[in-house]
Amino acid sequence: MKKYGYIVAEGPHDVEFVSKILSPFRFKTIQYIDDLDPFFRELIPRVFPIPPQGDILKRIPIPLFIENETHSIAIHSANGDSRLIDTIEENNKLLDKDKITGVGILLDSDQVLDPQIRYSNIKKRLEIKQFHPADSAGLITDGPPKLGVYMLPDHQSQGTLEDLLLECAAIVYPNLLTSAQTHIKNAEDDGALKEPDLEDFRKPSGRKKAVVGSIASVLRPGKAVQVSLQRDRWLRDETLDIPRVKAFQNFLVNLFEIQ
Repeated sequence: MKKYGYIVAEGPHDVEFVSKILSPFRFKTIQYIDDLDPFFRELIPRVFPIPPQGDILKRIPIPLFIENETHSIAIHSANGDSRLIDTIEENNKLLDKDKITGVGILLDSDQVLDPQIRYSNIKKRLEIKQFHPADSAGLITDGPPKLGVYMLPDHQSQGTLEDLLLECAAIVYPNLLTSAQTHIKNAEDDGALKEPDLEDFRKPSGRKKAVVGSIASVLRPGKAVQVSLQRDRWLRDETLDIPRVKAFQNFLVNLFEIQ
């Protein structure tokens, strides 16, 4: 009998990260609705839905579906951490909970709050919605369904997905990483750039995102970072053995009972 998993992440980069982490287990991406397991059909809108928060410029958040011979998994972008809990609650109502092996939440550690405080806040919000996560991030409840919350990069450090991607780049794209870091440093020192130009760059993870974006722009000019994550060598072979990357892969394996 096939096992089903559902995980909500903050954004499209995280969705692609989850997909690539599981690629060694022979998962393939489902492109056409006719090929989608009937279990997940309820997650596909039958009529044009009201956009999130009424914002007609936002993409309608249909999950990415991946499948192998034993598992079917939906990876859902919440379009921001403020929507993580609501997204999991809304779609939990649509799915047969008795058939789901594991439910997960993936988010970044906060750049201001201590990661433990950040998790405590998430845990309280989940409990209000009648979910009962483990006492610490990275741990998985017995279920059914199993429930786990993972905080990138490692539950202990303040940071984001980009911290892990930069570790990967140091192995597979070392020269590109060095040149990207130089480019970003030169941009930071460019006196012609005004504060409005650097609004996003000045954010806590702005520099790291800029470096990752610079590498991706060389590998896939004109395309989004998630396209590079999907098609390039960020998360293949030796990079999957990086301890913090491997730890997340092990979390998914345990959450969804992947053999």
